Amino acid sequence: MESFLNRYRNITILLMVILAQLVLVAFQVKNDRDVRMIRVWTVTAVMPVARIVEALRGGSSGLIRNYVLLHDAHEENRRLQAEVGRLKMENIDLKNQLGMADRAKALAVFQSHTPSRTVVATVTGIGAGTNSKMVFVDRGSVSGVQRGMAVVTPDGIVGKVITAYPAASAVLLITDPDFAAGVVSQKGHVHGTLKGQGTPICRVDYVPFEEKVEPGEWLYTSGDDRVFPRGFPVGVVKVVRSAQPFKEILVDPSGMARGLEDVLILVEGVHQEIPDTPPVNQSVFIGTPPSADTMKPPDSPGNAAPGAPAGTEADRLRAQYKNIGDAQGHKFGEGTPGSKPPDFNLKLPGPVGAPASKPAVPPGGASHP
Repeated sequence: MESFLNRYRNITILLMVILAQLVLVAFQVKNDRDVRMIRVWTVTAVMPVARIVEALRGGSSGLIRNYVLLHDAHEENRRLQAEVGRLKMENIDLKNQLGMADRAKALAVFQSHTPSRTVVATVTGIGAGTNSKMVFVDRGSVSGVQRGMAVVTPDGIVGKVITAYPAASAVLLITDPDFAAGVVSQKGHVHGTLKGQGTPICRVDYVPFEEKVEPGEWLYTSGDDRVFPRGFPVGVVKVVRSAQPFKEILVDPSGMARGLEDVLILVEGVHQEIPDTPPVNQSVFIGTPPSADTMKPPDSPGNAAPGAPAGTEADRLRAQYKNIGDAQGHKFGEGTPGSKPPDFNLKLPGPVGAPASKPAVPPGGASHP
């Protein structure tokens, strides 16, 4: 190193002098923004190093925060997420169980009221094909199910069994184009044939144009097809169009309105009477409301004395204020601004709310203390 400096001493001195001059010039010269050049050079030279140092510091602090300080927090977060997922699954399972319990209760009530002998079945699958209108249930010939038996729900008819296996059955739904069943209207007892169209809406054929069928009218099974007993709900008439020789009638079936999960297979069908009113409009017994005396105990402070007006405590208080105003000759709603209001602290004789007589005024029109 010493030999190198001795060899290039002149050049080294020259470079040092030039560098010193540049530093002095940098101290004195400023750029167009009034910043000394020495500061500009220093910041420019130091900034890359500062960036590297800051990146190393941020990375090390993030490493410490994520893998040391927040290690337990991440574990707790993952545990809570897993717990939330488990609770969601339990909630869905409980809702399904509640729905199954409600459906089972509805089926049990329906079974207890219908004279037909039924078998409860659960839908386990649907037929193959995009336009399939067939489902499979978990009851078959072992349970007494045979081909041609009717399938219903508490809301209405669903279809009929087309194949009975030992432990399962295939059910053709009423929306299938191959399905047909005899129906009768509720009001005029007009007979027709219900047919599927491959859509949620069915149609009724063979109703003469002179027969009267109105939209909103309920249809019931007629029993003519010898599959469905008479008197089971079918659906509501949505559209009635006049045509020759038969009317064009569209029906919204009610049996599948709430979905298909549990159904009833009629092992022994019994005819029923067609009700006079639709299922949703049948009368419901409502008892008479209890009297006011039975709703309050005898020693209740709200009980009015004999002769007092009936009603709530607010009604009795309003009657008391009105009597006080009448006793002082005050007419509510007619007082002019600035007029003297009635004295509601006045005690009236008799029970609360009872009509009170005006206080006696001494002769001369003035009262003496």
